[in-house]
Amino acid sequence: MKSTTKKILIVVLVIFIGFPVALILTVSAAFWVLDKTNGTIVSSGVTRRYLLYVPRSYDRSKATPLVISIHPAATWPAVEMGISRWNDLAERYGFIVVYPAGSGVLFGGFGPGPDVWPGDPADVKFVSDLIDKLQREYNIDPNRIYANGMSNGGDMAIVLSCQLPDRIAAVGSVAGAYPQSEESCPNAKSVPVVMFHGTADKLAPYQGGRSPIAPFPFANVLERTARLAQRNKCIGSPVDSSIAPSVHRLAYGNCAENADVVLYTIEGGGHTWPGGKPMAEWVAGRTINEISATIVMWNFFVEHPLKLK
Repeated sequence: MKSTTKKILIVVLVIFIGFPVALILTVSAAFWVLDKTNGTIVSSGVTRRYLLYVPRSYDRSKATPLVISIHPAATWPAVEMGISRWNDLAERYGFIVVYPAGSGVLFGGFGPGPDVWPGDPADVKFVSDLIDKLQREYNIDPNRIYANGMSNGGDMAIVLSCQLPDRIAAVGSVAGAYPQSEESCPNAKSVPVVMFHGTADKLAPYQGGRSPIAPFPFANVLERTARLAQRNKCIGSPVDSSIAPSVHRLAYGNCAENADVVLYTIEGGGHTWPGGKPMAEWVAGRTINEISATIVMWNFFVEHPLKLK
């Protein structure tokens, strides 16, 4: 398993930083320099790190939304911040963004096999503890706490929808296709989900199957979307529509607790963030700019606040 983890680390570092293989050692040495964080918290007896962004317009007298954005495997919070460009939107709409750091190569939604579902309890607790800390330090609106991420980070967001349904109002996932068993989610509460996936993603294949970055097959994206809709007790067939030449929207409505499940299929898109910072195309594939996953996600979040009793 250690050799597999090292292979995953090398492949993903190449993808997200864009350096040739010959420079991997240099990249690894620079990891601690580039991994900029500005906050720490002790969770489960371990010091965990995060990168926090508070917009200039923050007003403590007003309840403020919180967006939790989780980085891909083998990267760090600053990478997720750069790829997603959440900070730009935070300035425009006045919400706080936090980028938690994984405890190692991977975050808790991804591991040696589907048997790890529903995620590493230590990582889930870390996110919950982080929410507690930020609520003590800032005026966070408990009805508007959202989670999202890319690849492994997107899968972790799905884990949080299962494990923290009373805290997370809605989640978003970009290029995540871990073979999770949604049926085994221990919480019955439905949580809205919006996902984005490219048809030319070679690392998390749209049709499912083997990938060079994992020792197990990934899930078929359409089938996984249907399982999430089943988990959220959605009634009826999904509505399929074209919203741009390369973008199709599949929406499951009539779900329990207004927990819609929406999939944006990006024709020709790679293992990339639509509308985000382009990555090394020779490995990650094309970044499609016909939509911004960040803007679409935020609009979805706004429409799906948590309704605390």
